[in-house]
Amino acid sequence: MRAKYFNPFTDFGFKKLFGEEASKELLMDFLNQLLPEQHKIKELSFKNSEQLGIADWERRAVYDIYCENQNGEKFIVELQKAKQNFFKDRTIYYSTFPIKEQGLKGDWNFNLKAVYCIGILDFVFDDSDDKGEYLHTVLLKNQHNQIFFDKLTFLYIEMPNFNKSESQLENKTDKWLYFLKHLEDFDHIPSILGEPVFSNAFTKAELANLDSSGMAQYESSLKVYRDLNNVVDTARSEGIEEGIALGVEAGKIEGKIEGKKEVARSLKEKNIPIEVIMEATGLSREEIEGL
Repeated sequence: MRAKYFNPFTDFGFKKLFGEEASKELLMDFLNQLLPEQHKIKELSFKNSEQLGIADWERRAVYDIYCENQNGEKFIVELQKAKQNFFKDRTIYYSTFPIKEQGLKGDWNFNLKAVYCIGILDFVFDDSDDKGEYLHTVLLKNQHNQIFFDKLTFLYIEMPNFNKSESQLENKTDKWLYFLKHLEDFDHIPSILGEPVFSNAFTKAELANLDSSGMAQYESSLKVYRDLNNVVDTARSEGIEEGIALGVEAGKIEGKIEGKKEVARSLKEKNIPIEVIMEATGLSREEIEGL
């Protein structure tokens, strides 16, 4: 049966739901469920999602969504569909751009506005000790576990670990995650999601409301998402089998590396942009181009 609503984990679906001017109220409501009271958003403006380095040779950063609130506090929102080497490092690197852009010429006392990096992950961290935990809040603390600096916060949401049923939803954060995880499978609006903000979100996500151009963009984005999932699953299976066959730790490592190369090779054959392949596999541009 054809889906009634789009998949929010596609690039098109995610940005349609949260990254457009007409979707600003949805993004504000979603973020406000995650933020402490002092950083709640009353007004929101989108900023340029492409951040350039200070010098020409520096790497740039391209965010899925980059915005700020009425107090000038910055919010980076990223959807990550597949595991990537050094993903945590990447989010920390990304956070440096909204920090550096606050620097003022002349007399400035270094008073910074808060920066939030929110990652919605369609995977689970390998090194996570909190099995079953789906929301991780990371702050800069001292050796006594006390907050040392409260203006830089990383929020990671591991969607595969969110397994609550409709009857188990306890708060609005749960409702938003339930909405995101099951949106593509809904054929009607559940009564528990009957609030106006969710009604608006369902309307935004309804495929029947897309014009022919929007539908074509969504179908293309959905194909990339499915192809990516397929090759990642295949590579993971082949990597595990190879590791078992070798029967040693080196075999496991080699299986993972070869699995990533197989992912990249398959994506290249499908003419997936190299930036997407780098994000999906963690391989460098040079490694991918050399395949």
